[in-house]
Amino acid sequence: MALYLGIDGGGTGCRAAVADAAGTVLGRGEAGPANIASDPATATANILAASEAALSAAGGGRIHSAALGLAGANAAGAAHHLHRSLPFSRLRVVTDAVTAVKGALGPHDGIVAALGTGSVFARQQNGTLTQIGGYGLALGDEGSGAWLGRALLSATLRALDGFTPVTPLLGQILQDHGSAEAIVAFSLSARPADFATLAPRILSSTDPAAVAVVAQATADIAASITLLQPDSPLPVTFLGGLGPAFAARLPLWPHAPARGTALDGALLLAREAA
Repeated sequence: MALYLGIDGGGTGCRAAVADAAGTVLGRGEAGPANIASDPATATANILAASEAALSAAGGGRIHSAALGLAGANAAGAAHHLHRSLPFSRLRVVTDAVTAVKGALGPHDGIVAALGTGSVFARQQNGTLTQIGGYGLALGDEGSGAWLGRALLSATLRALDGFTPVTPLLGQILQDHGSAEAIVAFSLSARPADFATLAPRILSSTDPAAVAVVAQATADIAASITLLQPDSPLPVTFLGGLGPAFAARLPLWPHAPARGTALDGALLLAREAA
């Protein structure tokens, strides 16, 4: 029996599923972060671990075709390097935005705002996919969990320098780290997922510093969606851990629920690649 592997990997975790030719999922597996640009070695190990767990849950066998939707796949050379590290003879590596859109929209037109540890936006219209963003925390990822966390830490340091008041939340952040120097040291080794741990705290806070950070994130997300909207507006599907929080803040366009997950999209691409 031909088996197909789909992978959805991002800055927080990696999810795998093995399905048969009809698309019936036979086994699933999970592992840690899988951003192939920021940490390719760890990503490769987690992709293999999740794949092996899913294949074992499916009862074993040989993968006929695999499709991987991964954070960092748009970085030059990242996908090529990964190809050499994986044992699949038929392998397609795309960004996690592509699999998210495929899973969320199926064949239908629409816009997807994927907001998790990172962020990416895409439009599917008349079979054509247009993607913007998804460049990682160093160069973008506006509105993402990592962006929110980094923005709050930056606001803490600016307040300590005297540019803005030290609000209760900023004071607590300083207390948590111990000093401005400790915040700087944290930033030098922190991965996007580490910054993103602050996101729930920020989104649930009424502290003026948190409100300002969320307002900027909301404006950036709105700008991305606006850029993708054609003359006749398309419905927007919000995905990811932060999707519901920002969907509630952006009622400007009709919203549409996801028809499936990014993992569903990866399995669809795996079967198409066969």
